[in-house]
This record gives sequence, C-alpha cells and structure tokens, in this order.
Amino acid sequence: MKPYSLLAACLCLLASFPLHAQEKPPVKFGKITAADFEIKQPFDSGAAAVVIADIGNSSFEGSNKGWFSLIYKRTTRIKILNKQGFDASQVKISLSTTDDGSGEEKLDDLKAFTYNLENGQVVATKLESANIFKDKLSKNLVQRKFTMPAVKEGSIIEYTYTVRSDFIRNLRSWYFQSEYPCLYSSYEVDIPEFFRYVTIGQGYFEPELKTESYTSRFRVVIPGGADRNDAANFESRVQARTWIVHNVPALKPEKYTSSIMNYVAGLQFQLSSHQFEWQTMPHDYMGNWSLLGKQLMENDYFGAPLSKNNGWLDDDLKVATAGAATKLEKAQKIFAFLRDHITCTDHAELWIDTNLKDAWKKHSGSVADINLMLVAMLHHENIEADPVTLSTRGNGFTSELYPLLQRFNYVICRAKIDGKTYDLDASSPYNGFGRLGPQCYNGHARIITKDAAIPVYFEADSLKEAKITSVFIANDEKEGLTGTLKTDLGYNESLLLREELKGDASGYFKKLKTSFPFEITVVDPGIDSLKQPDMPASVHYDFAFKPNSDENIWYFNPMLTEGYKENPFKSAERKYPVEMPFTLDETYIFNMDVPKGWAVEEVPKSVRFAFNTDEGYFEYLVQKSDDAIMLRSRVRLNKANFTPDDYQGLREFFSFIVKKQAESIVLKKKS
Repeated sequence: MKPYSLLAACLCLLASFPLHAQEKPPVKFGKITAADFEIKQPFDSGAAAVVIADIGNSSFEGSNKGWFSLIYKRTTRIKILNKQGFDASQVKISLSTTDDGSGEEKLDDLKAFTYNLENGQVVATKLESANIFKDKLSKNLVQRKFTMPAVKEGSIIEYTYTVRSDFIRNLRSWYFQSEYPCLYSSYEVDIPEFFRYVTIGQGYFEPELKTESYTSRFRVVIPGGADRNDAANFESRVQARTWIVHNVPALKPEKYTSSIMNYVAGLQFQLSSHQFEWQTMPHDYMGNWSLLGKQLMENDYFGAPLSKNNGWLDDDLKVATAGAATKLEKAQKIFAFLRDHITCTDHAELWIDTNLKDAWKKHSGSVADINLMLVAMLHHENIEADPVTLSTRGNGFTSELYPLLQRFNYVICRAKIDGKTYDLDASSPYNGFGRLGPQCYNGHARIITKDAAIPVYFEADSLKEAKITSVFIANDEKEGLTGTLKTDLGYNESLLLREELKGDASGYFKKLKTSFPFEITVVDPGIDSLKQPDMPASVHYDFAFKPNSDENIWYFNPMLTEGYKENPFKSAERKYPVEMPFTLDETYIFNMDVPKGWAVEEVPKSVRFAFNTDEGYFEYLVQKSDDAIMLRSRVRLNKANFTPDDYQGLREFFSFIVKKQAESIVLKKKS
C-alpha cells in the first residue's frame, strides 16, 4: 500500500461545523508599500521566488439558468528574488468547456500589476488586456495565459481574478505548495447545506482549519422560454471552512519520484450529492464502483463495442492466429499482430476516439483504442478478457474509496487463459506478452466488467529486476590487455533500453566508448534480443587497451563504466516517499590478469553492508594473487518503495556504495 499523508487520512463529507472567527488575510490587493519589498524568508535560502500570499475562495450563487454557479476568486502576490524566479511571472488559468464548446467557465475581473521599487518609490506596471492569450488544450479545457510586465530581480507581482462556472462538479482544487516557498496560503470554501462534497487532502503539511456557519439567501431564475421567467428565492445554512498554512517550503521533484503532484500539500473536492428540503431522497452524483463498471461497459466510447460481433475482424484474425494450436498461442499471436501493426498516438487516454474499426484501418490510435481493440480481438476468438483502467506513475494515484474516473488515464487488457492471468499492453512496440511497462505499476487500478469495477493492484515492489555484468581482462601478446564485457539485463531495463535505442544500437556504443576512464578500442559490439520484446536484452563487446606506461603508479578502477558514480539522493531530507520503478539486484563480476611488468600494490578492502537488516545489502569482495585480481560487487534492494523515514538510511547506503565503487586498484611498475 502507498503511504498516505496526514491530510489524506482525514477524508470526510461536509456536515455541520461549529462557529469560529476567520483569520484576516495578511495582504490586500493593490496595497503595496516600500516596506513590502523587505521579505525575510529564512526557511528556504536557495529560493528563486517566494509566494508572499496566495488567497482563494469558492462559493455558490443562484444562476439565471435554473441552477447554481460556482464563484472562484484568487489573489496571489509573489516576490521575484532572482532571474531563476522569472517563471513565476508566467500565469496560466485553466477553464473548463462543454464538449461542443457552447458553454465555458468565464474569467472575470482579472487585474495584474508588477511593482518595482525605484528611488524609494513604488512604481506599478499594469498588465494590458491585449497581452492575455487563449489556448485550447482539449475539447473540454481552454487556458488563459499571460506574462507579467516589467519583471526584474526584486519585483513584486500581484494578480487577482474571478472564475464563474456553471459546472458545479468543478469545485476548484487548492495547492498550498509549489516550486517556490510560500509565507501564507489560505482557501475558503462556502458550501450551502443542500450540496455535499467529498474533501480529499494530500501532502505532508497539515493546514489549520477554521470553520463557520451562517445563513445565506439564494435566488435561482428559471428560464421560461417565450413565457415569463420564474424565480425561486430561499434561504439555506452555509458551511464555511478555511484552510490556512504558514511558511511552507518549496516542493521540488527528486530522483525516484513517481509524480510530485501526489505529495503537494493540497485539497481536492468531488461532488457527492444534492438534496433540497422538498426532496425525500438525495440526488447521487458520485455513484459507486459497481455502477461505474456498468456505465463504462455500456458506454459507446469504452465498453459497448466489446459486446458487438465485430465481424470486420474476421479476415485479419484468421491471418493473425494461423498455426496456433492452443488459446494461449492464439492470444500470443493476436497480441503480437496488433502490437506490430498499430502505432500509439496518445499514451494517456481512457476513451475510444471514434470507433475501433476506424483505428484499425488507420493503424493508429490511443492507448484506449489499442488495448480495447485487443480485448475485442480476444473476445472474437472466445478468449476471456477484460479492460483494466489505471493511472500511470506520472499521472498520480487513484482513489480507492471513491469512483473518481477522472484520475484514471490508461487502459490495459487482462486475459484469463487456462486458469492463468495475463496483463497485456499492445500500445508499445517494445512490450512483451504478459508484461507491462514500469509506468503502469502505480498501485490501485480497476478491472472493468459488466457488473463491477474490481480492485487490482500493480506494485513496483513486485517487479524483481536482476542484472549481471561480467568482465574478463587478460594480457595479450603485445604487452597490452584485451577484455570482454557482457551485461545481461533484467526485463524492465531491457524495455527501457529498447525505448531509448528504438532498434538502432550504433549510437549506444559510440557513447559507451567515451565513458571509459581510459582510451579503448571496441571490437564486435552487439545487443542480443534487441528486437525481441519477449526476451531480456544482453549487451556485449570486446575491448583492448594498454596500461599507463608513462607513470610508475597506475590507479585502476575495476568498475570501469559500471557502478554508481554519484548518489541519486542529494537532498539532506525528504518529506515524501522514495519510489523506484522496480527492485534492484545488480551483480558485477570482474576478473583481470595482472598486466605484464606490473605488480599489485594495493586493492580495496572487502566489505558487506546491510540495509534495514533484511531489505537489501551491498557487498564488495576482492581477492588478489601475484597474477590475478578478482572482484564481486552486488547491490540489492528487495523492495522499490521506501517511506520518508527510510530516506536518511537509503541516502547513507548509496553514499557508501558510491565511495566504495570509486576506489582503485593500485598497480606499481616493476623495476
């Protein structure tokens, strides 16, 4: 299971709250004095900018469309400390739209100023409306963006705006943390009692919560068409909650982080239901997992095409399955046939673009097109298969408690053959049968059937990866040295290598040659099984070099190009987990003849170092004789995910490895 934050443990439905006084925000828009430029911000001395205040509010009002509107207001003030902080002056505001573009959230009351201190006086530069631009990001999302004017080191930028939305499902999320430290952040949400939202918190900073309850009057105008409009006026209790944080440090991506957005301190809201006084039953918006599975399987852009005859597949599947004697062989042939005849155009999609037949004719489509097509092909051949929805590592975690479909961005196929389960992803030409890429191992996912959405878990800890490198170096007839290096990669490293090289290994060996600590000649290089996705790859080559004859002492690192050159964990502390893509088991075996005319002066000492008793270890074992040196180095971690409490130990573990693997064999020229 993934470690959860303090906030995430406090999931709750909006109910009634006791009355508390609200905290007055520390800034007022447009009120800037020379004293405001003196920012003392001791908790993040390396920051390029600092958020002085970020203040948001969401509330409801009756609309003239017979329903309610969400009113979201935000005011932000930021001090630019140096040129690296200029990115903070680029502001983007996302707005939702309907599928046909007829309805769109409205951006109102946008005001933005840059303030500079010149000769002791505050000089304000206004953002002109002509410098606000609009981009369409997708059929349901547009973006307004602008760059603050007259920004330089020491500037204060400030902007405020309102978003009016008819989409009551879109109660805005709020993040207290960003790439810049924040002195003050608050978000107030005022929700009338007839609406219920689920509040989901995340991050490792728990905000202070202030609550208040008051009565508000609402007026909803019901359009009457050619007739007179009707209006409804009523009162309702409103629950107001304000979350406040002070002095939050910046949160920046580090090595082995699936998605930094999983750990940014913040709040998200999902509409659960509404119920007015005159209603006996609440109107449910969220539903449940079983209902979601049923709805997905009936949807024309997801499951409905899978239940059709799909006779257009007849001829192609006869070719694909030719010679198959069993269901497993059929499934393997169908998988390879689809994988090798279609190109994935979008690796983050849940829905079929148009229809499966068109995608097949074009030989291209999204990951949803491809893997739902794979399910349809297997059904055509009477092989049991279901779609599985998941969220990739870079997209963030899904919710196990609530059926929040928008958190999913990927579809794979799960086949059951002769009592065995196979997880399949035909969207990449480098995936083998029954194998998923590391990006799919992000915990909670759902098998979608006509009756349910069944939980299933893909954990990186289950990916046991082993890599073995063997090096043999011998004296040649010309007082030089010749060597052979072979690396047998694990499946996932093989997949990553295939994705990097895309079938062409020529550049790989050119780069490898320059990474040696001395000049070598590479002979007979090759990568076995590079174009066979079901097989692990093997890198091998011969090489030749000469001892350093200009010096009497030769410092020779036996790790050559292998091993850890730097510690992947650089930060002194870490507030969120370490998430490796798979477990580690890396073995390096080195055998070398002592070069002619040289003697071994010194070798590194052998060590064995355990991590958390039984969660891993590092060994570095050396033996020498008058004419040979032997080394075995092994780094093993038995799991891929580690809590923040493990971070210091993990950092020290790799620091020790880096230091040890940097040690040299000392050779001395014979007199």
